[in-house]
Amino acid sequence: MKSRLVNEAGGQRTFVVVLDPGEEAFGTLTAFAIDQAVDSASLTAIGAFERAIVGWFDPNAKTYRKIPIDEQCEVLSAIGDVALGDDGKPSLHVHTVLGLSDGTTWGGHLLEAMVRPTLEVNFGGGARPSAP
Repeated sequence: MKSRLVNEAGGQRTFVVVLDPGEEAFGTLTAFAIDQAVDSASLTAIGAFERAIVGWFDPNAKTYRKIPIDEQCEVLSAIGDVALGDDGKPSLHVHTVLGLSDGTTWGGHLLEAMVRPTLEVNFGGGARPSAP
């Protein structure tokens, strides 16, 4: 993973984060948010995965129905946010639409995904540096 702080103004920061092949996207982005003390931000991303798991939230069961995608797919859209969870740590909430080689799409909450060849993410908004 590579990252760069591209803007800082008024206590807010904007980062560009580029994930490498073989990195697990959700965990890597969560670790980045924790490391950089991102307590609130919006994010967008494009790129590709070699496989992914998206989810559909079932309100009756109060859990995600997992939808595995076991093939190379394009990240056509990924939007989400970072907010502090109940544990006080940054928590990601990302929705994605993934395109397959036949032109069909699958979408849902991003639960897990293996990057291949890259994922380019823009974190911006209310991300604030940690107190000294």
